[in-house]
Amino acid sequence: MNAYPASTRRRVVRTGADQLLKDAPELLRNKKIGILTNHTGRLSSGCHIIDVIVDSGLGVVKALYGPEHGFRGDAPNGTVVGHHAHPELNIPIYSLYGKIHKPTKEMLEGIDVLVCDIQDVGARFYTFISTIALAMEAAAENHVDLVLLDRPNPIRGVDFDGPVRTPSLRSFVGWMPIPVTHGMTMGELARLWNEEGWLKDGVRARLEVVPMDGWQRSMWYDDTGLPWIPPSPNMRTLETATIYPGLCFVEGTNLSEGRGTNAPFQLIGAPWVDPEKVLRELERVPIEGVRFIEESFTPKDIPGIAAHPKFENSRCWGVRVSVTDRNVLRPVRLGIVLLAAFHRAHPDLMMLRMRRFDILTGNSGVRHLLQDGAEPEVIWNSWREELEAFAHIREKYLLYDGH
Repeated sequence: MNAYPASTRRRVVRTGADQLLKDAPELLRNKKIGILTNHTGRLSSGCHIIDVIVDSGLGVVKALYGPEHGFRGDAPNGTVVGHHAHPELNIPIYSLYGKIHKPTKEMLEGIDVLVCDIQDVGARFYTFISTIALAMEAAAENHVDLVLLDRPNPIRGVDFDGPVRTPSLRSFVGWMPIPVTHGMTMGELARLWNEEGWLKDGVRARLEVVPMDGWQRSMWYDDTGLPWIPPSPNMRTLETATIYPGLCFVEGTNLSEGRGTNAPFQLIGAPWVDPEKVLRELERVPIEGVRFIEESFTPKDIPGIAAHPKFENSRCWGVRVSVTDRNVLRPVRLGIVLLAAFHRAHPDLMMLRMRRFDILTGNSGVRHLLQDGAEPEVIWNSWREELEAFAHIREKYLLYDGH
């Protein structure tokens, strides 16, 4: 795996991977090690965490594990990834995205410590956090230590918004009862789940979080000095990650979310959309931090990125969402405003796909309110109390300063 170009190696923030051998080598010493990671598991030097641990000689790496999109991060969303072997280390790479989402006893056989190093994007339905939660459960059940190497929340660690996932809508895109955006790092989330007893049957992992150095909650990813590595094929830019928590709702509708174009999650539309009507509806409820532009697009099958997207090879009409001030933008509310506008413009054509939409929002009440034509403010006020309750829990597990 090649290192980053030298021009990108500014070191404002050091990730948990950077800190591991400096601050906590004893966690690996004389251990049989498993590593859950993907292509994002790099140090600020550009070296991959696997190479660093192998070269350290502290322990023996016995197995690797990969999340959705595969160990190398090049499988399109939803693609089942199989097990295979690492060509150089001659050890298994177990897929945790397919028939199996949780490491089995056999996968952890002979492992003393499971090291986890994956870049999240800060949204509940991004499946990497579900993979970590299930890995924690498996580690606890099989008496394996779990070391989590912390990384930045790319959309900051300040804001949290959206409905808290209800028990009936638990799924792999909503494994834990948290809001759509949580404003936490992976390490903070892991501590919360472990200490609050949210893992299956209340088990607690022997968890060690190796924290970052130099990260503050107010930092966007491009403030960290770390290069952006697309965590998944359609998460190409930080701007995409910034609006993704609201725009992902579109996946639960009969609108295209822009997969199969050069701007996934920034283009929304369908062949039957009248963009002028939609733009008029959007003017009714101004939302800070973005502007909307009428645009047409044609989704295409893009190997390794978008497999047979909605409306493949059909011209769609709709809007492009462009971020103008990310510091004031509330992406979950943006998603509600957009869907309300499309629904008002095309009440007989736009559909919310019940189960899929509810799983993404985490609360069926959002769908009912949208279908009833409720104003966006009414919809986002509907989750205010549960968000306040989450705030009290969240506060106990924060590791970093800054506002």
